[in-house]
Amino acid sequence: MTDSLAFRPREITRLCREEWFLAISILTCLVILGSEDDLFRRLSNPIWLAITFLGLFAAVLGSALSVVRHADHLAERLGEPYGTLILTLAITSIEVMAISAVMIHGENNPTLARDTLFAVIMIILNGMVGLSLLFGGWRRPEQSHNLQGANAYLGLIVPLATLSLILPSFLYSAGGPHPSAPRQMVLGIISVGLYSIFLMLQAGRHHHFFAEEGELPAKPDPRPGRRAIWYHTVLLLAYMGPVVFLVEELAKPIDYVIETLHAPVAFGGVVMAVLVATPEAISAVRAAAANHLQRSINIFLGSVLSTIGITVPAMLAVSYLYAHLVTLGLEGGDLVMLVLTLVVSIITFASGRTHVMQGAVHLVLFLSYVLLIFQR
Repeated sequence: MTDSLAFRPREITRLCREEWFLAISILTCLVILGSEDDLFRRLSNPIWLAITFLGLFAAVLGSALSVVRHADHLAERLGEPYGTLILTLAITSIEVMAISAVMIHGENNPTLARDTLFAVIMIILNGMVGLSLLFGGWRRPEQSHNLQGANAYLGLIVPLATLSLILPSFLYSAGGPHPSAPRQMVLGIISVGLYSIFLMLQAGRHHHFFAEEGELPAKPDPRPGRRAIWYHTVLLLAYMGPVVFLVEELAKPIDYVIETLHAPVAFGGVVMAVLVATPEAISAVRAAAANHLQRSINIFLGSVLSTIGITVPAMLAVSYLYAHLVTLGLEGGDLVMLVLTLVVSIITFASGRTHVMQGAVHLVLFLSYVLLIFQR
């Protein structure tokens, strides 16, 4: 099959076989639309609550994994950093929609955005980085990456994470630990402004910082079986459609668990973080295992940067528009873990080469974060 899609019976059968989960996502949306009241009225039943939560979570996660699959194809066709940029922006938009849904439809949970942001950073910079470096270095003494690209990512991640999650811990307004409206506006402008400048440089004059050494610009691939760029773009957007609706419905069982069953307030943030990080983790680990460490770095560092640069301003906007208080500053052990993670990440990517030991260190930090969650 060539770049142009020929709609013969054989090709239609192949399309249905490859994209069967799109039908599952659409069917799930239709079922909820047809019986939404009946579905969520019985959440007091533990078994029904578990079925509803796991079903919605699986539908959203499956759609997100399909988004990653088509983003990976686009990455192969477009080359770095454009393919990875599409992936990170798509997954970050899912994160923004999910957190916004929980904030708008649930009771006021001031720490939701903070907990989600912190969980994403811990899962990606420790869990995802640890697995990627461990699998990538298992059969190779060392792996190399573009030092300029890693420095560009960390050069923004460190100050934005500090301004968003560390500095607010030491600044209190008259109403408590919630940032005042002027501080929210300044933080939002700084985050969006820096991230916008970074995107212009990444896609423009400094795009070679984020490509593997010696990588040539992507060219059309005439091999049979290769889909056209428009094909993967359309399907990526098609999978994003159900996610917009399903994440809003997923917010309802999450709110019920937090508000009625009195689960830890961090539960919602961790669920959202797992939902966001899992698809990218699979793609990053797979790239590192195939000795494409630069693509793996573009995925996990780019994901953290986009999460801070886009999610924080979006959550501040939701907080202002819907009068939901938001708390950003970390406290106690969480604050220590964030600082330690940022320092270790700088050391890990400082030389341009990585090995198994560094992956093990990041995994230890991730396990420490998990233990802290259960000890609260």
